[in-house]
Amino acid sequence: MILGIPKRTLLILVALIAVIGLYVMTGGELSSEAEGSNGDGGCSMTVEADVLNVRSGPSTGDAVVGSLQQDAETDATGEVRDGFRKLADGEWAADDFLEPVDGASC
Repeated sequence: MILGIPKRTLLILVALIAVIGLYVMTGGELSSEAEGSNGDGGCSMTVEADVLNVRSGPSTGDAVVGSLQQDAETDATGEVRDGFRKLADGEWAADDFLEPVDGASC
């Protein structure tokens, strides 16, 4: 007993504090995603079109805010809406012209 508290209870309390500390330090993520990926498990895509328009939203009606050249790699999320994939920077590109790189978890 330490300070009138059984050792077993103290060990459990210390372990609980350590888990809470890890949770807080990793921003609430207790998986490998906390190691610097884009939050969706490391989804990298290769552009298959000659030039792929990047848009502000998931529609051909949304403004073109940039473009990607063929064979360029870009980070993306797993979110696909109306045929457009959300890129890691919050912009969108037509999913038909994006191919996951080898080993990507998209």
